[in-house]
Amino acid sequence: MNEAAMPTPRSNQRAPLPATGEAALLASAARTIEIEAAALANLRARLDGAFAAACRICLGCQGRVVVTGMGKSGHVARKIAATLASTGTPAFFLHPGEASHGDIGMITRADVLLALSNSGETAEVVSLLPYLKRLGVPLIALTGDASSSLARAADVHLDVAVPQEACPHNLAPTASTTAALVMGDALAVALLEARGFSADDFARSHPGGDLGRRLLQRVEDLMRRGESLPRVRRETLLTEGLIEMTRKGLGLTAVLDADERVLGVFTDGDLRRALDRRIDLHTAIMADVMTAGGHTIAARELAAAAAQLMELHRVTALLVTDEERRLIGALNIHDLMRAGVV
Repeated sequence: MNEAAMPTPRSNQRAPLPATGEAALLASAARTIEIEAAALANLRARLDGAFAAACRICLGCQGRVVVTGMGKSGHVARKIAATLASTGTPAFFLHPGEASHGDIGMITRADVLLALSNSGETAEVVSLLPYLKRLGVPLIALTGDASSSLARAADVHLDVAVPQEACPHNLAPTASTTAALVMGDALAVALLEARGFSADDFARSHPGGDLGRRLLQRVEDLMRRGESLPRVRRETLLTEGLIEMTRKGLGLTAVLDADERVLGVFTDGDLRRALDRRIDLHTAIMADVMTAGGHTIAARELAAAAAQLMELHRVTALLVTDEERRLIGALNIHDLMRAGVV
């Protein structure tokens, strides 16, 4: 073959990318954040009775909230379904493309459908409408077009339109998916609060992994007990109290009455204050230097609540008491750290 006629081999190397300075990259990121923040501000201004109506439909649902969406809206829909399910509203994601191949049977008359489509004309989502009408399933639509097929068919339409996408071509779903996601979060949190969904309820929904470890463990699981508890009587000499506090290594000692009820607590801070007052360390008793009352917590409280209490009062240890304020345990910040609570 003539050498001139031979095809030119393709290079395996990509064309070099245009040089992009740090300033241009940061400017692009800032522009994206500003556009999406503006979209959310616009969304906040449009909140009205439709949102409350959507909440009432979900609260009255006897079945589950079925969340659906296609493409990028589908990814957002999956996250919304997961958030709803973990915060007290039974929910699951239904892929609209699979619905016409049998999965539509997942929807029952007791359910609610929450459908996401920015255009409101997504064929796979719109195709669900006749089935929903036959079953009488309430439809909540999140779209960017109030005149779309999906919005007009909905029992409640939540307007998530955005002025522009962050994409410079105004094509890639960016600000619009952020708006839909935030509206879904707003719905989930409003329902959570309306149901009185507690931290304990949330913990039971998250038993696995680091989150479960932080939320499910209770004070009684971590507290020190028995002989490891530092305790003295109110009439105990300060010198003996210091020995007890040092021996038990908690940075404090409980001051108890004859029935083991907590009268107060003595800490390193109390010792410094006693020195400032020039108290005679050899003759003073614990009643003279203790902090009356002291911060305590119940054994059945979540360990996360103990961490919050320590942070609130700027202390590093807590006494654990029963209903009659009798000492039953103690724990400090290091116990919480070892358990992965903080």
